[in-house]
Amino acid sequence: MTLLCFLSRALQLARHSSSPLGRQLCSASANKPVLTLFTKKPCPLCDEAKEALEPYKRRFILQEVDITLPENSAWYEKYKYDIPVFHLNGKFLMKHQVDIQKFEDQLMKLESQNDGNQ
Repeated sequence: MTLLCFLSRALQLARHSSSPLGRQLCSASANKPVLTLFTKKPCPLCDEAKEALEPYKRRFILQEVDITLPENSAWYEKYKYDIPVFHLNGKFLMKHQVDIQKFEDQLMKLESQNDGNQ
């Protein structure tokens, strides 16, 4: 299923948002995978993980979730001892540190699926 910015009311609102994430979501290609980083501040391991992913940043949309915010309390209970934690397109991918081989394999798999759907 392809998510298009103009079909989603939330993304329509995000397009006019002053937040970087809102602008990033709508300027991105509709078929880019979403990598969700569950984090908190400070998180030196999260910073290291983002650095490791830097060479791949044009191939996915990074969404950061601060688990210490009240609205993310369920994520806090689940991941408070495990950050950084990554989900790729809503599915758990890895935690504690970046496994580049695993990340690249899953990213390529999603990209090949998207290529087949076009």
